[in-house]
Amino acid sequence: MTSYEGRRALIVGGTSGVGLATARAFAERGAETVIASRSPHKIQAALAELAPLAGKSTAQALDIRSDTQVEEFAAAAGTFDHVVVSAAETPMGRVDALPLADAYAAMDSKFWGAYRIARSVTIDPEGSLTLVAGYLSQRPGKASALQSAVNAAMEALVRGLALEYAPLRVNAVSPGLLRTPLWGGLTAEARDAMYEAAAGRLPVGRVGTPADAAAAVLFLADNPYTTGSTVYVDGGGTIA
Repeated sequence: MTSYEGRRALIVGGTSGVGLATARAFAERGAETVIASRSPHKIQAALAELAPLAGKSTAQALDIRSDTQVEEFAAAAGTFDHVVVSAAETPMGRVDALPLADAYAAMDSKFWGAYRIARSVTIDPEGSLTLVAGYLSQRPGKASALQSAVNAAMEALVRGLALEYAPLRVNAVSPGLLRTPLWGGLTAEARDAMYEAAAGRLPVGRVGTPADAAAAVLFLADNPYTTGSTVYVDGGGTIA
């Protein structure tokens, strides 16, 4: 495994799910890991989980929907070697049923939030920027047109940034269904039934975990010959 001792990694949305698993992976390899989240109550729990690991971990409250907060954070934070953006709130719903305010908020949180980070945060040109999108960009559902569009926009943004920011490497990881707190609003029975049904459809025969997506992020951070790419970590969901 690549050592990240002496390197700085910023994980935006690093207090749960894919973000926390990614922060853990960087910290295990010795990185000075900064997690940013707009949920202060989650920050302390995340720091406690990362504390025993090799790298030093700190946290910053940050709402990536705010131009001012992102710009002030970037001005004070210094240079990072690797930046990962996994923060987002994207409600599901049919286009004709989802309130427009919720649709605008979803785009602001996921797409424009990542755009703000990419625009403002300083990253070493020999490092990497990775955005977490989602496989719905390739496999839309009956109530996910908005998510499909947002994730496709994220993947397109990555390709453009890879050219504009070269030699900085810019890539995306697009997960499929994962066992994350995103589904915490379902009952345990409904959640398990959803996972079981999905596992039956997927070629790999199981639902993914945040660690599966984090491994893809670390692959992209490690690989010096990959940029403008999207890695789908979906268990074969795009072809099933």
